[in-house]
Amino acid sequence: MSTSTPRARRTVQSIVHEVDDAGLAELRTTRDDLVREEEHGADRFTLAHGPFIAWERTLEVSPTDSGSRGHRVVETIGYRAAVGPWRPLFAWPLRRAVPRRRTPWWAPPDRLDARATTVLSLLACIQVIDGYLGTVITQTITFASDEFERSDTAQGVTLAVVRLGIVVALAVVFLADRRGRRPVLVATAVTAVLATGLGAASTDLWFLGGSQLVARGLTMGMGILIGVFAAEELPRGSRAYGVSVLALCAALGAGMAVWVLPVADLDPRAWRAVYLVPLLAVPALVVVGRRLPESRRFTANVAASSTPTPKPTPSGPPADGGDPSGASRRRIEGRRLMLLAVASFLLLVFAAPASQFQNDFLKDHRGYTAAGIALFTLATSTPAGIGIFVAGRLADTRGRRPVGAIGLLGGTAFMVLAYHSSGAALWASSVAGTVIGSLTVALGVYGPELFSTRNRARANGLIVTLGVAGSATGLVVVGMLSDRFGSYGPAFLVVAVGPVLAAALVLGWFPETARVELETLNPDDLPVDDGPPDDGSTVG
Repeated sequence: MSTSTPRARRTVQSIVHEVDDAGLAELRTTRDDLVREEEHGADRFTLAHGPFIAWERTLEVSPTDSGSRGHRVVETIGYRAAVGPWRPLFAWPLRRAVPRRRTPWWAPPDRLDARATTVLSLLACIQVIDGYLGTVITQTITFASDEFERSDTAQGVTLAVVRLGIVVALAVVFLADRRGRRPVLVATAVTAVLATGLGAASTDLWFLGGSQLVARGLTMGMGILIGVFAAEELPRGSRAYGVSVLALCAALGAGMAVWVLPVADLDPRAWRAVYLVPLLAVPALVVVGRRLPESRRFTANVAASSTPTPKPTPSGPPADGGDPSGASRRRIEGRRLMLLAVASFLLLVFAAPASQFQNDFLKDHRGYTAAGIALFTLATSTPAGIGIFVAGRLADTRGRRPVGAIGLLGGTAFMVLAYHSSGAALWASSVAGTVIGSLTVALGVYGPELFSTRNRARANGLIVTLGVAGSATGLVVVGMLSDRFGSYGPAFLVVAVGPVLAAALVLGWFPETARVELETLNPDDLPVDDGPPDDGSTVG
């Protein structure tokens, strides 16, 4: 039986047990699964650590009616999860999980406290918007090109020019390393929505490209800061899990853009409506910004740096070995930066055109309508959520490198096959490519992990910059080759060499960072005081 108490905004569940002495002893034992409890009086247990703002479990014990040695126990659990606006989504899973004394399969490998859960849930909201904004031009470019009567090469050049927005993203992340994650992220998100809306007023393809250059730059800055923010707040055994959750939210946002796309069939100019939808999110962004706290690691390492203090030596050796100080640390971070940047370039020289030319391939080479494109995209991309979730858990429990390498090689092979296929084979290879390719999410946690707090955002900005260079290169090459051969298949065979080389880098030179503290990976950082484990003061 379960009831809700609206005044306290808690969910209350009551479970009746008939148990023997051993069963009663188990119920009287403090839990350490989804939540860790502490005893607070006779048969009363409260929150010690877990993803809840409030938690209270009480037992009412009485003899069974038969008068035997059995006991009738009414266990009452009142709780409120720290998941913010996602509470309705978690209502049913929690209702099933809370009475059970074990960790549910969907929970993170390392349990989150209330603050970490709150931060992740709020970042997830921003990530949905980021996913939509990052997909808009991809979904609409072929329809805009038709209205403005431009070629595949013009599409490729426009999409490449949009990537120059990385200059804007670099300004965003450099500012975030100085001014803080929260204020820069919120301001960037609002501005990105407004800049995206300008696309609806486009008079030609170059106007569209110019407006989205700024919008895409701000969107890329948002994505970088979201990943950095999450890594700085989540426990060591759940960082990849957090990245996978955020990737799923980005995919949800991208899917929303696809849901809106069928309006493009209504009129040659109707694609412009896709650019206006995000304006509805501005009030929500303001609310989220008010509830989001500043990153603990930024506060400890940058915001409080005006008063120099001795830095305790973190436990465990530096990930790269050797002297962790001064010039040695700068060389280590320099090598890490180069390694990640090259891998990003090699991946995106294939992945960017594979994603962004899909609509044109389906429309002009396979005869799909806008509604057909939307159906194909949703049907083939939605299963990728399985790969994303699995990637996050496996990357935290089994390691980043093997999971990422499988994603690079398998995803590339099936996507190349898709661009050589039609009919059922096209659908099947696209599904396989997106599911297996989504395992590369495991690599997304490296950027936030391998750099000190003072340099984390700007280092990731530079990595993304070379990745953007790779995507622009791939877009131009694929656009030109497709015009030359009249088909996308040969073009993607050429650029597929990129992810293959990236997989070799991952397996041969990437460090394994699973379950390693950020301060061990980056000894220049101060250890962070996580504060009270059930601190829910930041929850609105």
